[in-house]
Amino acid sequence: MERWIGLLARRGLRPGRQAAWVIAGAIAVALSGCYVVPVAPTVVPGAPASFDRSFSAASGAMRDQGLTITSEDRSSGTIVGKIEGGTVTASVRQQADGSVRVQFDANGVRDGGLMGRVSQSYDRRMGR
Repeated sequence: MERWIGLLARRGLRPGRQAAWVIAGAIAVALSGCYVVPVAPTVVPGAPASFDRSFSAASGAMRDQGLTITSEDRSSGTIVGKIEGGTVTASVRQQADGSVRVQFDANGVRDGGLMGRVSQSYDRRMGR
């Protein structure tokens, strides 16, 4: 540090200002080495799910599997989707213990594997 102060003194800076310039320079150098890596939000398996996150995941899972959403009512926790003459209803409910329960029901759906794919899509969106 004395070396830097001596260099600044030769340039004609007063002693009080020399230390300020050295400190300011040190701070600038230190901050220039800082880089914050942007991190995508992560889902922690086993963490309690929020109602909003579960509702969005259920709606997205139905869209992922080709259903056309005909009704989405967040206040009642109900999502209705149609596909080839059939209907899939998702019911999202907040439980007394704070957990969220999501249930998918099908009516008139011809594709026997659809409900399994919707459930897998939901799990994937929830990070499971």
